[in-house]
Amino acid sequence: MIGRIAGRVEYQGDDHVLIDVRGVGYVVYCSDRVLASVPAPGEAVALFTDLLVREDLLQLFGFPTLVEKEWHRLLMSVQGVGAKASLAILGTLGPDGVSRAIALGDWNSVKAAKGIGPKTAQRVVNELKDKAPTVMAMGGAASVAAVASDDDAVIEVPTARPNAAPPAPSASAQAEALSALGNLGYAPGEAASAVAQAASDAPEAETSDLIRAALKLLAPKG
Repeated sequence: MIGRIAGRVEYQGDDHVLIDVRGVGYVVYCSDRVLASVPAPGEAVALFTDLLVREDLLQLFGFPTLVEKEWHRLLMSVQGVGAKASLAILGTLGPDGVSRAIALGDWNSVKAAKGIGPKTAQRVVNELKDKAPTVMAMGGAASVAAVASDDDAVIEVPTARPNAAPPAPSASAQAEALSALGNLGYAPGEAASAVAQAASDAPEAETSDLIRAALKLLAPKG
């Protein structure tokens, strides 16, 4: 299994990038969001990869973080969601957006991805909602550092497009808040929904602020 590719960008196509690794070129398919962050030809890059194996096909898909790779694998486990649909969802929402949408049951956000109909979007939310807390807890994983030279100097691969919407709370802050709520005895599903809602309401909140906001959301009403 090929789990990570590190080398130099040879060229970039509409839906893939060719990465040269010591003379061997690997075609890695990526979402639009990831392609927008890939460095120019000749520069170093590193991506986590997932290998799709079929009788007549071998395809590599690339992601800047393990969280995004895990969401790709989970999305593809949903009936009717193939690799192209998974990349469309991740390209539209990003891994944090997918986490929030699924934790909140917001299938309309999932439906915003190209080629995703309402029935498929609802199926994604329904089938993956219980798995959202686990992936959100992985959020502290750092973005992949790209290999800048053969002697292992590194540069960071950016993960956001220019002029993008304001960043959501860091994945690590959401993961820490989720862990804290779990330690307080809240069920994973309700904790994930509360953290996701708090993150949506306060895009720049720190861990402590997310915890306080989530606790207010979880407090008994009336």
